[in-house]
Formats: sequence, structure tokens, C-alpha cells
Amino acid sequence: MATIHIDRLLETCIKRGASDLHLHVGRPPTLRLHGRLRPLETKVLEPEDTIALMKAITPERAQQELQERGGTDFGFEFGSAGRFRTAVFQQRGNISMTLRLIPSRLFSFEEIGLPSIVQSLCRRPRGMFLVTGPTGSGKTTTLATMINFINENFDKHIITVEDPVEYYHPHKKSILSQREVGVDVPTFSEALRRALRQDPDVILVGELRDLETIEAALRAAETGHLVFGTLHTTSAQGTITRIVDQFPVDQQEQIRIQLSSSLVAVLCQALMPRADIRGMIAAFEFMVVTNAIANLIRENKVFRIPSSIQTGKKFGMQLLDEHLFKLFAEGKIGEEDAIDRSQTPGEMHDKIEALKAGKIASPMATAFTAAAGEEEAPQHLRK
Repeated sequence: MATIHIDRLLETCIKRGASDLHLHVGRPPTLRLHGRLRPLETKVLEPEDTIALMKAITPERAQQELQERGGTDFGFEFGSAGRFRTAVFQQRGNISMTLRLIPSRLFSFEEIGLPSIVQSLCRRPRGMFLVTGPTGSGKTTTLATMINFINENFDKHIITVEDPVEYYHPHKKSILSQREVGVDVPTFSEALRRALRQDPDVILVGELRDLETIEAALRAAETGHLVFGTLHTTSAQGTITRIVDQFPVDQQEQIRIQLSSSLVAVLCQALMPRADIRGMIAAFEFMVVTNAIANLIRENKVFRIPSSIQTGKKFGMQLLDEHLFKLFAEGKIGEEDAIDRSQTPGEMHDKIEALKAGKIASPMATAFTAAAGEEEAPQHLRK
């Protein structure tokens, strides 16, 4: 039966510590393990297999959306072992599925290697904190860690808007309301508009995906709420540019003023295989909005942000390339990964060659790398 089959596949995914399970017609079920795709030693899937597997786990509502739109997303609980975020889609007329394993436990700041200043920023009564990076870079885990920290330490009303809900947060010291787009509310922007009437202290927006949602998030941050959100940008400078460029030209100056007063910090992250031990490791770019950086945003001089980050080390700030180079120098990531993930690959290549030739000294570990420790990576980074 398909149900037994899908259960076995999900159990294998969890037991092996994989991050994703891919089900496609024409190849066997495939795991993403430590960042690499690894096919399982089972039969090659036929069209009827993927249909049966899809029907075994997909709610009626999502099956209808699949028929109407050619794709659907949903989350589901797999016993006590974990949750899966599932994308079902049609390609070449067949059904394909990608299931992302959401770890069943929440992590600490130290476990994921975040700088200690992030804790103090989570205490802020208002403002916008953005976590950015490409798909699969661990943004959801980082945000869940921040929300859990607030939940455990402060009496707040936290509202999350997600598509779908990934980590489940129980009520602790805070009250948590988790709203799923397409189930509890039609859109992100509608959820944000309604949220302001629900007495929130903290709002998490799963994705700032359109102009209306960004506007609503900025308004919430300005009116005395701490707002967390994500974007698929790879640098702090690029994040500011992406937000401003979403707006019509005649509104951009006003948006820069709003951003300069509302933005608290931008954390950009990349996830890559470790070279020293089994698992994955995250590299970060971190920008705290100081008065100097707020002025650069307001005056449309975002090209100067990287140099301000370099001079802001006392606030825990760091450029992504600085962290990548440190991780390579410490033997934690390979040369190719350091260069591939770099903002300036040519400069990174030259710097690595100079290090190997003994022309420059190895960088000292910072709070970012020191916090990660030398032990095996936690489960969410082993994928």
C-alpha cells in the first residue's frame, strides 16, 4: 500500500538525518543528505506510484489546489518524529513531490552559531529584523530559534504568518498564534492587516513576497511591533535595494526614510557542507542598523554599507566573505564552497591563494565561529 510506502520513506529520511525527500517519476526516491542528492536503493517510481504517494498524505484542500493550479504546498505532522513541509507539483504531466524535514526540536543561539547580540535585538519593543538567504539556507530554523527565545523569556503575544506553518511553538511565557496562509487566512498581507487588531507584540512574516506585504510589515514595525521577516537576498546591501526597488520610483525616498528608522538588523546566511566533520555549517553576514547605517539608507548610499559593516565589529557585524574566509582558514569548509558562496569570488580566490602561500596570516575566530564549537553539527545543520 502507498501509505506504508510513504511511512517507510519518511522514516528513512528521519533516520538518516536527511533534509529533503524527492519523489519524481523516472528515478528512485532520493534524499538530500549533507547537501548532496543520494538515491535510495528502491524501485524507479512510475506515474501511478507518485499519484498514490501524493494521495496518501495530501489533504483534500491541497489536492484541489493541485488540480486547479498545478501545484500546492502544505505541512503535516509525522507522529512525534517531526514535521514535513511538502511541495506537490506537476511536471511533464506527472506528479512530483519534495518533502522538507522540519526538526522536531528547537535550537539555541549557540547551537546554530548566532552572535550573542541577536538576543539583545530580540528584546527590542519595535522594529524590523530581516533574515535572508537562498532557499535551503536555514532561515526558518534561525527565525524559529529567535521566536522560541522570546517565547521562553518574555510575556508577549507572538503572531506568526507562514505558508505553511513549519515549526510548531507551544505557549510558554508568551502566547503564540500561528496562522497558515491558505488555511487560516487567504494572504500574507491580509494576515498582517488583521494582526494589528489582535494585540500583538511580535509578528513573524514567513515571506515578504510582494509590495503589499512589505508595506504592511513596515507599518507594523513603525507602529510599535517587533517584526521578523525573510527575503531571498544574499547581502545586507542587496536586501535594502530589493525592498526599495519593490516600490514605485515616486515612493522610494519615503520608503528609505521608513526603513532607516524601522530596520533593526539584517542577517544573511548561507549553508554548505562541512569539510572537517559530518554535516553542514552556516556562514553569516550580519548588519546592525546604527545611526551611520541609517543615514546611508536614508541618503541612498547603500553601496557604502559593506565598509560600515567592516568597521562595526564591536556590534557583532561581519561581512559574509569575512566569515567564509575564516571558515576556510579553520578547515571547516572547502576552497570551492568558500569561492562559490562568496560575494566577490575573484577576491576570495586570491585571498585563499595568499593564505596557502603564507603571504597573509590566518584570521582569528570570531564569536560566530567560536559559538559553533568543534562538536558534530546539530541535526538541522547535518542535512
